[in-house]
Amino acid sequence: MEDLTKYFETNKATWNAKVKAHSASDMYNLEAFKNGESSLKTYELNALGDVKNKSLLHLQCHFGQDTLSWSRLGAKCVGVDLSDEGVKLAQQLNEELNLDAQFVCCNVLDTSKYITETFDIVFTSYGVIGWLPDLKPWGQMIAERLNKGGVFYMVEFHPIVWMFDYLKEQPIMKYGYMQDTVIYEEYEGTYADTGNKMVSKEYGWNHGLSEVINALTAAGLHIDYLNEYNETPYNVLPDLVKTTWGNYMTKDKLYPLTFEIKATKI
Repeated sequence: MEDLTKYFETNKATWNAKVKAHSASDMYNLEAFKNGESSLKTYELNALGDVKNKSLLHLQCHFGQDTLSWSRLGAKCVGVDLSDEGVKLAQQLNEELNLDAQFVCCNVLDTSKYITETFDIVFTSYGVIGWLPDLKPWGQMIAERLNKGGVFYMVEFHPIVWMFDYLKEQPIMKYGYMQDTVIYEEYEGTYADTGNKMVSKEYGWNHGLSEVINALTAAGLHIDYLNEYNETPYNVLPDLVKTTWGNYMTKDKLYPLTFEIKATKI
């Protein structure tokens, strides 16, 4: 079995650097967030509805803005992230904002080693599964952490998006939709601040929709729905066009940019 330690350690170092860059970026707009603005988007708000008094586990939470946004809506939240710098900032924000979320630093695949309680909701979003080499243990962990009748919800960039190399001036299709081998990229800057001088060194994996669905159903979850959209709430790809309702699309709308899945533990 391949030793994945190098990949995870490299990604952790990059995400630790990203925390500093992102927390100062316009995209994450930390001051507005501190002043009450929610970081949550329409998809997840519509999907999960009223979360008051529900327990919620947020996987790969970065520095906790979405976790704390759910907390503001009345959920009892726990956030998990690989980056110790991200978790440290999340804990500081939780204290500063007088909220009651908790944060745990660990590889998301090891969540059940660190967290034993179960939750009404497990949530994850935008740029998460590409950091995982295999989704089967991910699906199993989600099922372990859900109460019976609990809901898993994810909203994520569509796997077609990750087939392109965006480091070229004109993005080119380079990676397989169901590519098993690891993808390494090294570049200056980060999606939230392309002018930043930090160097991102990243190992990632592509996962098709069938792999995502099968990982969840194999773990015993019932898929309530899978939706695909031609738009994304984030302007993180080259040459996207802003819609009148605030999302972003490609000019030609030839392929989806986002998908969402809601599933239930039965």
